[in-house]
Amino acid sequence: MDKHIEMSYCRFESFKILAKNYLDVVEHELFGEIQQLLEETDMSPADVAENLMPLSKKKKRDPDVCLAGLIEVLKQAKEDATVAKAKEEEVAKEAEAKKAKEKEEAEVKKAKEKEEGKDKTSEEAIGDNMQADKIQE
Repeated sequence: MDKHIEMSYCRFESFKILAKNYLDVVEHELFGEIQQLLEETDMSPADVAENLMPLSKKKKRDPDVCLAGLIEVLKQAKEDATVAKAKEEEVAKEAEAKKAKEKEEAEVKKAKEKEEGKDKTSEEAIGDNMQADKIQE
């Protein structure tokens, strides 16, 4: 059985905890840019932590390199989200246009059927008039 679990996205306060745990950094000059990108981008805490983890348990990673790498990943995620949103909007516009076209075609068809019904009614009326004229003669 598949279960979907809704998880929150990583925001700056969560990031600071991850930075402290993985890099032993409380403040850094890149935190301001990271805060801005985290507000603009939806990324899970696991994805953020992946960029902060040391390469091995014996060797610590350079905080500057890790944070710069995280900034690049966040920028890429932001760009991907923008592209995906644009594509989604384009698909929605196409679907809306298709729906409008189908509605218009249905209205034209309905009007045509109604017009054909009037033609038949007028033809029947003309036929009735012709029969009445023949009877009167």
